[in-house]
Amino acid sequence: MALINQKGGVGKTTTAVNLAAALQEKGKKVLLCDFDPQGNATSGLGIDPREIETTVYDLVIADQPDVKKAIIHTQWVDLLGSNTDLAGAEIDLLGLERREYRLRDVLQPIKNEYDYILIDCPPSLGILTLECLCASDSFLVPLQTEYYALEGLSQLMATVRSVQKGLNRGIRIEGIVLTMYDGRTNLAVQVVEEVKKHFGDRVYATVVPRNVRLSEAPSHGQPITAYDRLCRGSEAYLAMAEEFLSKNGEG
Repeated sequence: MALINQKGGVGKTTTAVNLAAALQEKGKKVLLCDFDPQGNATSGLGIDPREIETTVYDLVIADQPDVKKAIIHTQWVDLLGSNTDLAGAEIDLLGLERREYRLRDVLQPIKNEYDYILIDCPPSLGILTLECLCASDSFLVPLQTEYYALEGLSQLMATVRSVQKGLNRGIRIEGIVLTMYDGRTNLAVQVVEEVKKHFGDRVYATVVPRNVRLSEAPSHGQPITAYDRLCRGSEAYLAMAEEFLSKNGEG
């Protein structure tokens, strides 16, 4: 499942890390694939991106990638790590065969070893995000409850439709998760209403609130459930994991 939003700072990586950890806590075997050159999902799990021997970049440009060698076993989830090398993949991929499917080919040998593979996409709609969408069965959109959110969402859905037409016909929308929610503002309430009007039950009932502890956790290299079990952010992601499993017939 790709976690996707071309806008940065919307809680995408926060959702990738914390949903993955919450699903693992609920008994699922989870792999988190960091496909963002910023490497924030990697550092958010306590791994220094500069010290990874084999990154996801190495795998997608290799002729015969050894994905098992690259998996990092953290105390929360398994991880395919990333660092700034991945930024060069935009250019390196141009000359490669089946360039849109390189990530899919990397993940294919281990697909059946995990209940869920979550892919943290970069904040753009370029070739790297295309890789993520071609490798995924579904996509989840973390959406900040602010004015420009809906505008960006329509662009994103147009990109997904073009992928569905030619590159990955089977990809479906997993849902939309509303993040950084502040119920005290009229705007946040209006955005929620508008998104629900267009996407109905695809919008998760679980809403992620603005929460200082969620912002602090990555600097400690921990998911929120480990950093502060009792905060509102932790409660939200545990509830989201429950809802996710329920939507996938496991609730």
